[in-house]
Parts: sequence; structure tokens; C-alpha cells
Amino acid sequence: MKHLLIVEDDAENNQMLREYLEGHGYQCTQAFSGSEGKLLFGLQSFDLVLLDLMLPGISGEELVGIFSKKVPVIVLSAKSGLESKVEVLSSGADDYICKPFDLPELLVRIQVQLRRRSSNENVSAKEGAVYEYRDWILNPDTQEMHACGKLIELTKHEFLILELLIRNPKRVFSKQMIYEYAWGEEYLAEDKTINVHISNIRAKLKESGTETYIQTVWGMGFKLT
Repeated sequence: MKHLLIVEDDAENNQMLREYLEGHGYQCTQAFSGSEGKLLFGLQSFDLVLLDLMLPGISGEELVGIFSKKVPVIVLSAKSGLESKVEVLSSGADDYICKPFDLPELLVRIQVQLRRRSSNENVSAKEGAVYEYRDWILNPDTQEMHACGKLIELTKHEFLILELLIRNPKRVFSKQMIYEYAWGEEYLAEDKTINVHISNIRAKLKESGTETYIQTVWGMGFKLT
């Protein structure tokens, strides 16, 4: 049985989510503040986190980076602006659903994330590959990247973007192809998420002097050079 952590300060909404998801075969643990959510996350093992952003204690924005290093994170927020979505997705969230939302839609999105995580784990276990490109080394099993021998701290989406590029270094990938590989869902044409992620990756690689390995192919997408 998959174990979900629900971090939502509205008691009525939290209970509604728990009852609905438990009715569909999930085990649920409830947290009503950011601090409680962080504490429970460190004490128990979870398969996915449902996370509100406006929380007492520690904000949801702060928790995204902590949770997403280990499990998929679906953000549930009343903030519907594009800027907020891009910021949270860039921090490592796997999905973003604006309130109010339909419970059946949430259920499907949870299933997609859990299925994608299971698929990725199976592929890594079978392949056991380590990818090398010039001064880069990517290890999918440990989700670690080294540039010029130095460990680069990446979010899971940043890692998947680089994994796609390094596996096909001569190929140009469109934003749609990159998004659908790293997020496992349909690309939104006006979404700036890929540009933000590429910018963040380059910033993290700047100290190693390898940020120029990622080439922008104007009007087409990105490739390695």
C-alpha cells in the first residue's frame, strides 16, 4: 500500500483528502503545519507528498526542495499565477494543482507520479549506467552529477534534463520533448519552466566552467556542444 503525506493546514480539506484517498487504497498521514510535515517526513517513509504552500511554521515553498529529493511532490495551492507555478516547479515539485480542484483529477495525477517513479526505478535498476560527457559524470542510480570532479547539487528535474541531453549529446531537443521526459506529462506551450531550469543548471555549473556545454539552438531547443 502506497503511503502519502498530506501537508495541509485547513483541517476540513486535510480530512477530506485523507478520507477520499484512503477510500481508494492509499495509506495517509496528516500534517497541519510545515514544521509538523518536515518532522513526520524525517520519521517515516512516504511514497508521495501532497503539499499546500501557505502553511504555518515552515512554508510549502521551503519544503518542496526537501521533500522532492526523495519522493514526488504534488503542490496544492490557491496561488494560480504563472510565476508561482514556475518558481515551485523549478524548486523540484513534480506537479502543481490550483485550488479548488476535483478529487478524481487529483487521484489520476497521484497515480501518474507513482507510476512514473516506479518506472524510473526499474529502468535504473536494470541499466545501472553511468553517463560521461567531457567533464561531466551522471549517475542515475545515485542521482548525482559531478562536473570537473565536483559534486553539483541538482533538483530531480534538473538531473533528468541533463540525463536526456547527455544520453543523446548530438541531438537537439525541443522544450516539449524535454518537459515530457523530465515531468512525464503533456507540455504547456506557454510554460517557461524549461528556460528557468536550463538557466538554473547553467548557474550551478558556472563555477566548474562547464555551463557552456549546454547550447541554445534558437527556435528549436537545446543540445550539448
